[in-house]
Amino acid sequence: MNPSSMSFSLQGRRVLLTGAGGGLGHGVSLALLHQGAQLFAVDRDSEALRQLQEAVPAALASQLQTLSVDLADTTALQRTLDSLTADHAIDVVINNAAIYPSKRFEDYSDDDRALIHRINVSAALQIVRATLPSMRQQQWGRIINIVSITLSGGWELLQPYVESKGAMLGNTRALAREFGASGITCNAISPGAFPTAAEAIHPDLPGYERMVLDRQSIKRRGHANDIAAAIVFLASEEAGFITGQTLAVNGGWVMH
Repeated sequence: MNPSSMSFSLQGRRVLLTGAGGGLGHGVSLALLHQGAQLFAVDRDSEALRQLQEAVPAALASQLQTLSVDLADTTALQRTLDSLTADHAIDVVINNAAIYPSKRFEDYSDDDRALIHRINVSAALQIVRATLPSMRQQQWGRIINIVSITLSGGWELLQPYVESKGAMLGNTRALAREFGASGITCNAISPGAFPTAAEAIHPDLPGYERMVLDRQSIKRRGHANDIAAAIVFLASEEAGFITGQTLAVNGGWVMH
């Protein structure tokens, strides 16, 4: 490829992003739209999706379609996917949605664990299964799984969440190996600690922020555009020779 042609553009690419309305998803959604993507924004929170629609510049509004569905509802998710893939060949899947209830290991019930796995792992695989036929047919596709810095640190009080992200990392590598011959890449992004609504409820937020900055090599908090830049790159044409990899976006907190 001629270096002068590199732009990391997503012009015309059809992108499905889960967890698109909240946390980092809102900012990532806007970045994808600005890069030219046709975005199918999935979230269970219809109010968050409405706020996303309101934040999109009028010139980009036609590129956005919101889909309100609870990933825990396998039947509803499949119905949504069947309808979507009947009309659109998805080029890029970004599995971002996750839940992370915090409690002691012994306080998680079997139902708690099953719900976390269903949303964080099974729903992602269900989405890949539904979008895979068109990717194989066109011999081009990108799958990007959002994992977590907790895999590197073994965070306490989050064991089922950490387990689910470990499963997604393993899935990333297995699918990369299996899909590569079809021109489909599969990579993971591992974010560090980003300021989100979930973080805002920390009982000692100033102390928590000091701890994050002390551990990071880069002495500022991350923001959605840091994650969005990594996603745009891995979703682009230029990243076609990168697969099965994990890109850590954590300000140098954990290095590997």
